[in-house]
Amino acid sequence: MSKVETILKQFADVAANPKKAMDDYTAETGKGAVGILPYYAPEELVHATGYLPMGIWGGNKSISKARTYLPAFACSIMQQVMELQCEGAYDDLKAVIISVPCDTLKCLSQKWKGTSPVIVFTHPQNRGLEAANQFLVQEYKILKTKLEKILGVTITNADIEASIKVYNENRAIMREFVKVAADYPQVIDPIARHAVFKARMFMEKSKHTALVKELLEEIKAMPIEPWTGKKVIVTGILAEPNGLLEIFKEFGLAIVDDDLAQESRQIRVDVLDGEEGPLYRLAKVWQNMYGCSLATDTKKVRGKMLMNKVAQTDADAVIVAMMKFCDPEEWDYPVYYRQFEEKGIKSLMIEVDQEAQSFEQIKTRIQSFVENM
Repeated sequence: MSKVETILKQFADVAANPKKAMDDYTAETGKGAVGILPYYAPEELVHATGYLPMGIWGGNKSISKARTYLPAFACSIMQQVMELQCEGAYDDLKAVIISVPCDTLKCLSQKWKGTSPVIVFTHPQNRGLEAANQFLVQEYKILKTKLEKILGVTITNADIEASIKVYNENRAIMREFVKVAADYPQVIDPIARHAVFKARMFMEKSKHTALVKELLEEIKAMPIEPWTGKKVIVTGILAEPNGLLEIFKEFGLAIVDDDLAQESRQIRVDVLDGEEGPLYRLAKVWQNMYGCSLATDTKKVRGKMLMNKVAQTDADAVIVAMMKFCDPEEWDYPVYYRQFEEKGIKSLMIEVDQEAQSFEQIKTRIQSFVENM
C-alpha cells in the first residue's frame, strides 16, 4: 500500500467510525466530545474548552423510531439523527449544540430524546444589519456560558483566539485540498474526497490539518495525468452515503469542486483578524456566509457562484444533490436552474435520501446524463 493510500485509509476509517474517534480522543486527553448539529456553529468555542467538537449529520439506516417524533416529510438527516438519538447513539456526548436555521431543526431541538444536555442558539436571518451581528454575539455569549457550566471549564479570549487560528489553518488547507483533488482525480476519487471532508468532523482540527498536509505533499510529488472522464461541480446539503458516490466513480465523474453544506460550505469563510473581540469576529462569519440556502440571500448569488466554479475548473456540468424534503434547497433550485439554462450550463438534479439502500434510479439517470454529455 502506498503512502497516499495509507493516509486515505486513515481518513476513511475515521469517517466510518466516529465513535472510535471520540473514544480515542477521550483516552488521549481525558476529555470527551460535544456534538455539533448541522449546519453552522462556532466550533471554536468547543475547541477552546479542550473537548472535541463532533459533527452530527445522521447516518444510513432504516427509520422506525423517528417516525413517532418527526413528520414523514422531515429531511432524512434529521430523521436519521432522531433515530440515532432514540437508540442512545449520542448519550456519551457531554453536550449537544443545535443551531436552528430551518423549521425541522427548530422542531428537533424541542424533541431531543438523548440524555446529553442541549444548547440551542439562533442565527439571525436579516444578516446585513450590525444589529444582527450584535444579536449573534449575545447568542454566542450565552452559548459560551452554558458550555462553561456544563463542562466545568473557563473559556478565555486567549483560548478562543488560539482555536480560531487552528480552524482558519484547517479551512485554508482544505481549500487547497479541493484544488489538488481537482488536479488528481485518478488519486482522489469521489469517495476518498468525501472521506477527507467527513473525517474533519470527527478529528481535532490541528491533527486533521497535519494529516491533510502530509497527503498533499505526497500527491503533489506525482505527475498530473489527463482525465478522460467528465468533471462536475456538486451542490446541495450533502452527497452520501458512499453507495451514491460509487456511481460517480463508476461513470468516470470527477468532483472538481463542490458547494455542499457538509463539505466546502464549512470551509468557505475564515474568522477575520481585527481589533474586535473573538466572539464578535466569530459572529461575522455568519454575516459573511454566501451562496447557502440556509443563510438568507435576497440577491441569490448561488447561481453566479456555481457558474464561476464551472468556469474556473472547466467543469462539464453541475450535479444538484437535492436533499429530500429540504425546503430551503428546493426554493433555491428554480433560481439557479434557470440561470444555468440561460448560460447553457448542463445540470442534473438527483434526490439524496440517507435512508436509501438502493440507488438504481440515480444510477440510470447519471448514466444517461454522462452519455448525453
